[in-house]
Amino acid sequence: MRMNGRSLPASMLLTIRDRRMRKANAAAHKATAASGTLVASYNVHKCIGVDRKFDPERTSRVIREIDPDVIALQEADNRFGDRDGLLDLPRLERETGLVPVPISATGKGHGWHGNVLLFKKGVVRDVHQIRLPGLEPRGAVVAEIELNGSGTLRIIAAHLGLLRHSRSQQARVVLDLMSSPDEKPTLLLGDLNEWRLGNRSALNTLHATFGPQPPAVPTFPSNLPLLALDRIMTNRHGMIAAVEAHDTPLSRVASDHLPLTAFVRLDHTVSADNAIMSPASQSV
Repeated sequence: MRMNGRSLPASMLLTIRDRRMRKANAAAHKATAASGTLVASYNVHKCIGVDRKFDPERTSRVIREIDPDVIALQEADNRFGDRDGLLDLPRLERETGLVPVPISATGKGHGWHGNVLLFKKGVVRDVHQIRLPGLEPRGAVVAEIELNGSGTLRIIAAHLGLLRHSRSQQARVVLDLMSSPDEKPTLLLGDLNEWRLGNRSALNTLHATFGPQPPAVPTFPSNLPLLALDRIMTNRHGMIAAVEAHDTPLSRVASDHLPLTAFVRLDHTVSADNAIMSPASQSV
């Protein structure tokens, strides 16, 4: 198996080296680039850690560590039965100020097919629940939120499938949610389950709208992240910065994914349609 002309083992070695370099430069990077609205995406793995312990409180502690303004969670509900929500959302709100975007959920679940979108300060202007095609039950939550002091942002919180063909179909549905690449600022957050780059990636269809992106950041598996399954993407060049994994002793054990974070600025952005795209910047 090869990735971008390199064997998978060679790519993994490069990923490990790059991870060490990113961690070594993390403090300086934050000091110079960290400004704006902090957003995050986190597959909480049904609150089961790599130690196989079910511990929702531990998951909540990771979210408190991040202290995001907006966060998209995946696998926050049981998959079967009543699909019960697994987190104590009222307590999380008291401790962090995060409130869930309201949806018309059935049963006792927090979200839509396990997707929960939470934010701190703002007003929800519009919400849609999208059922994504494929063999597995997958979905996306689309919300337009007027964030206090930051402007209005459309957020698509999604969890794509394990099968490449399904991911390709699901990516096309995501694009169908947007009438044109230069419309309102839009953020795509989630576990997109795609580590491949180049022509083999199921995410190629997103490039035309989500334009030049920061380099992919490995988040899986959490104890030695090699694959960039989780993504933060935008249709505005320059809107996101300081994209990195939230890598702490707690987050390495709380789920099999590390959270992914980024800072969003709605000022001084350029639509993806008007941005100059280089071959190296067309994959995230």
